[in-house]
Amino acid sequence: QVQLVESGGRLVQPGGSLRLSCAASGRTFSRFAMGWFRQAPGTERKFVAAISSNNHRLFYSDSVKGRFTISRDYANNMVYLQMNSLKPEDTAVYYCAGREIDNSDIYYITEADYEYWGQGTQVTVSS
Repeated sequence: QVQLVESGGRLVQPGGSLRLSCAASGRTFSRFAMGWFRQAPGTERKFVAAISSNNHRLFYSDSVKGRFTISRDYANNMVYLQMNSLKPEDTAVYYCAGREIDNSDIYYITEADYEYWGQGTQVTVSS
């Protein structure tokens, strides 16, 4: 029903910025809570950021709070992750995730709570 495709990952220097994009197919994007996760080499996938379907509630992991911003564009069925002040420890494959909900204030931070996933985009922070 819904497909998510991430893009924008690349090599960037420490302290630099990068914006990841997630393109969502489907007719009910406005009813989806969305999130970003990442998986560093040799580690489990971890929560990064989440946004409610109504765009009113945002939540970030402690490791990225103040540096990353999640946003969405309803007209184009897009979700973004703006990443600033990047650190080498931000290096990971970044995944976009979504879940259809009927409460517009809901957001999720647990991997198991999401039903749709993109295939990921690689972000490498290195000098």
